[in-house]
Amino acid sequence: MPHIQVNGTNMHYTDTGQGAETLVFSHGLLWSGEMFEAQVAAFRDRYRCITFDHRGQGQSEVTADGYDMDTLTEDAAALIEALDVGPCHFAGLSMGGFVGMRLAIRRPDLLKSLMLLETSADPEPQENHGKYKSLNFVARWIGLWAVAEKVMPIMFGQTFLTDPARTKQRARWKKAMIGNHRIGITRAVMGVVNRQPIYDQLDQINKPTLIVVGDEDVATVPAKSERMKAAIPGAHMVMIPRAGHSSTIEEPEAVNAAIETFLAALD
Repeated sequence: MPHIQVNGTNMHYTDTGQGAETLVFSHGLLWSGEMFEAQVAAFRDRYRCITFDHRGQGQSEVTADGYDMDTLTEDAAALIEALDVGPCHFAGLSMGGFVGMRLAIRRPDLLKSLMLLETSADPEPQENHGKYKSLNFVARWIGLWAVAEKVMPIMFGQTFLTDPARTKQRARWKKAMIGNHRIGITRAVMGVVNRQPIYDQLDQINKPTLIVVGDEDVATVPAKSERMKAAIPGAHMVMIPRAGHSSTIEEPEAVNAAIETFLAALD
């Protein structure tokens, strides 16, 4: 798989499909661009589909710094420019959504539309700081395997976690989580925990915007999506039944349908 040097980091990305327009997918914390494989499969016959791994995660370089949302946004902008795919349709899930919102505000020239999945414009709730920092400490010094059982219910909804037919799928994603680089992932976690709010800037977003949230999401509860919808002019929101914080994995067909409808309306 290709890598590209952008903004001082060696970034892993995939480039699949073809079409007059491009979809760029930005993943959530603890994962990689692989979490969008069902979306790429659904749209690559009509769109050029690009996924990328944020620094310190997936197959991208573990850098000494640059895990704050401003730098990650600069990384994404540099990738879009380097691959010459702007303006693109940008889909960001959770941490990827933090990046997407900042891109739409600061580099609107690079975007044609914005899709925000399981994300928030607010800071990390203060009550989560201690818990996440404790889990991060254990992950850093013992290993991600030691916190995986506590993290899975944050990343996925109960429907996915309790379905006997999805045992192999759960094992796959748990293994993917544990497979992250300990240093890179713990630095990325702190970037998310310490992120600055951007809610008061949402009215500057002037691109067509789709907001998607799982009705079982406990990490960014649906009320946060409602708040974003009210603040972004003309934003449309879709609730995904039986999905938690990783709807592209949990309910891919429903997510694909929401994206399909949104993109068709743009045309």
